[in-house]
Amino acid sequence: MRTMRSRTAPSPAMRATGAPAFVRQPGMPRRGITGAIAALSLTCAFALTAPAKATEMEAVYKISIAGFSVGTADVKSRFDGSAYNIDLQARLTGLAGVLVSGRGAASASGTVSGRQVIPRAFAANSRSSQASRTVRMGLNNGSVAAVEIEPPLQEHADAIPVEAAHKRGVVDPVSAFLMPATIRGNPADPRNCERTIPVFDGAARFDIILSYDGTRDFSRPGYSGPVLVCKARFRAVSGHRPSREAVRFMEENRDMAVWLAPFPANDSLVPMRIELRTQIGMSVIEAGRVNLSPAPRRAAAAQ
Repeated sequence: MRTMRSRTAPSPAMRATGAPAFVRQPGMPRRGITGAIAALSLTCAFALTAPAKATEMEAVYKISIAGFSVGTADVKSRFDGSAYNIDLQARLTGLAGVLVSGRGAASASGTVSGRQVIPRAFAANSRSSQASRTVRMGLNNGSVAAVEIEPPLQEHADAIPVEAAHKRGVVDPVSAFLMPATIRGNPADPRNCERTIPVFDGAARFDIILSYDGTRDFSRPGYSGPVLVCKARFRAVSGHRPSREAVRFMEENRDMAVWLAPFPANDSLVPMRIELRTQIGMSVIEAGRVNLSPAPRRAAAAQ
């Protein structure tokens, strides 16, 4: 689904960024794990509008495909003023782990300025019994400055070229759902769903288009109360092969959504559940527990 027409030499800062992603890597085989990997790019999210004090979030997500448990993901995020750092560790478990050994990691860092997320570095690595790939990317003020993909991706003549303009004003897959509240003071406002997120994964540019789909109740250790449900749509921009069935499937996919829990004290949103229909069934990534430190001052009001 994702290809890359060119590579840029990595900067020293990128070489120093060791952690790499469990989102589906460009050119990786589409076996059982890849549906969860594709969806997992949405889970590494903790929406924040620059709290005055350092805030840490830890969450454990359970991953299932077509009703079968296939893995878990541990996410740790730290926000210090306007700066953020996110680390993710994910692995297959149960029968899926026996059939297709797989695990991966991701990291992203940057700053939040008002309502704008400005990523600085992204690194991702996925490993399975079939293949492995590492992606490192450095960004400068929202524009891609350098990319390194190892092993290099195969080039395809029918791939839509990635233009320079497609790499400006973007976020990486991990930072994609760092959504500063559009309506400050009320993160549960339906208008907080209404946005288009431009994502560049090192090889392809695509947009995630969110829209309001209602509210629901959600209860897990660390949070109990209403969640904002946003529908999601996928729009390929460049780096993809239009003739591929997977591209058409994703663009026509109407079964994608993210559930966001409001924490009014920090004008923040935490993803509690991600739903994504894949070619092998419905993938669900759901928080088993969430720990926010310090605890939001008014979180109890939402219960």
